[in-house]
Amino acid sequence: MSDAVILWFRQDLRIADNPALDAALQSRKRIIPLFILDDDSDGMRRLGAASRWWLHGGLAALAKSLEKCGSRLILRRGPADAVIDALLDETGATAIVWNRCYEPEAIARDRALKSRLKERGIAACSHQAALLFEPWTVKTQNGEPYRVYTPFWKACKAKADIAPPLPAPESLPAPAAWPTSETLEDWHLRPTQPDWAGGLRETWRPGEHGAQERLAAFLEEGLGTYADRRNRPDIAGTSRLSPHLHWGEIGPRQIWAAVEARRAAGDLAGREKQAETFLKEVVWREFSYHLLYHFPTLPESPLNPRFAAFPWGEDEKALAAWQAGRTGYPIVDAGMRQLWHTGWLHNRVRMIVASFLVKDLMLPWQAGEAWFWDTLVDADLANNAASWQWVAGCGADAAPYFRIFNPVLQGEKFDPDGTYVRHWVPELAGLPATDIHKPWTLPADRLDKAGIRLGETYPAPIVDHHAARHRALAAFETIKA
Repeated sequence: MSDAVILWFRQDLRIADNPALDAALQSRKRIIPLFILDDDSDGMRRLGAASRWWLHGGLAALAKSLEKCGSRLILRRGPADAVIDALLDETGATAIVWNRCYEPEAIARDRALKSRLKERGIAACSHQAALLFEPWTVKTQNGEPYRVYTPFWKACKAKADIAPPLPAPESLPAPAAWPTSETLEDWHLRPTQPDWAGGLRETWRPGEHGAQERLAAFLEEGLGTYADRRNRPDIAGTSRLSPHLHWGEIGPRQIWAAVEARRAAGDLAGREKQAETFLKEVVWREFSYHLLYHFPTLPESPLNPRFAAFPWGEDEKALAAWQAGRTGYPIVDAGMRQLWHTGWLHNRVRMIVASFLVKDLMLPWQAGEAWFWDTLVDADLANNAASWQWVAGCGADAAPYFRIFNPVLQGEKFDPDGTYVRHWVPELAGLPATDIHKPWTLPADRLDKAGIRLGETYPAPIVDHHAARHRALAAFETIKA
């Protein structure tokens, strides 16, 4: 099988606009598609539970797409270098292609692997599929990485050299004999006892087709009002493409091209601001990867070194209350319950719950990052780390330390009718919009009428926000100098 090339799928679970797949086709060799589960290897961060659930569905969908092309997906588990060495020996393949990942561990793994493959005389080539721009190609005038988003956005916009997406192939040349493969069931990626994934199944359809369906629905129903509605968790105003983007079931070039096609067709006349606001969010994702590439300790250490001395607290009880959505602040609790049930959280609410953890509870942002890593279906190392550091005030382009979200005011502004809270915190459903974000301020008779007993049916606030705000500001002042 010396005319074979291994096509190594990673975070690019699609056949359309897949540069590595296209390179494999251009090689005129027989193609062996491969996915390796190597998150138990030394140095590789283990996938969170929600990500594992998604990966099962994404791989199943990819396998079906490959079958329609006359191919199949080979599944192997173990350290990537050992798996690839074994597959090369089994098949006699003389080349391997993949699309680049940008996590520090993946970069180190891939560099070492390329060196080893070169010694074996195996051609190894990597390609760009996950980002519009490679992190090392966007620089300040001084040749430094960007630390502030707005000039980064302007620099990306000025490049304007985004290639059109590649079409999906109709067929892939298969090897004369297929190597053995493990099965998805062998990997036990999805929970069984207990099966906590019912809400995820109700909410998501992993895979390339699911991504295209969600993009089409957003372009039709959400793009034209995106800037106006994106901060409202009670309205389906965002794309919800983040998990599909993370796993590469859709690429940013495809999204960019789809938006530009709408604009070219005149569908966004008078609503260009809505489209640009959405594209800025796509590029914000690029900014997070830019930061992770240039500052690889971002997931563990504050980008602003002064925060290494910040006096974070330790309170397992408070952390557990936050994780379970039992803080006594309705907008925070609604968000944390949505996260647990669906594996996803509206971006505005992500900022609210993150601010509450690090500034009201004074717990380290790393604890929040770890919880999101385990519970989000779109858990993404770059986005997760950069966003938590932004809220904490210690990252690039960070929110100023004195910006502390008031959960009551945030709820009243962005969930004005209480619809979001009523859905996720049904024990408060009997309260009117004027009271639902601050039930502890009501007299006992009003609470009784709504069927609420603070401390029993719904918790009293675990911290006083105003006192917590002053405590946080005082703590920030200790490192300000």
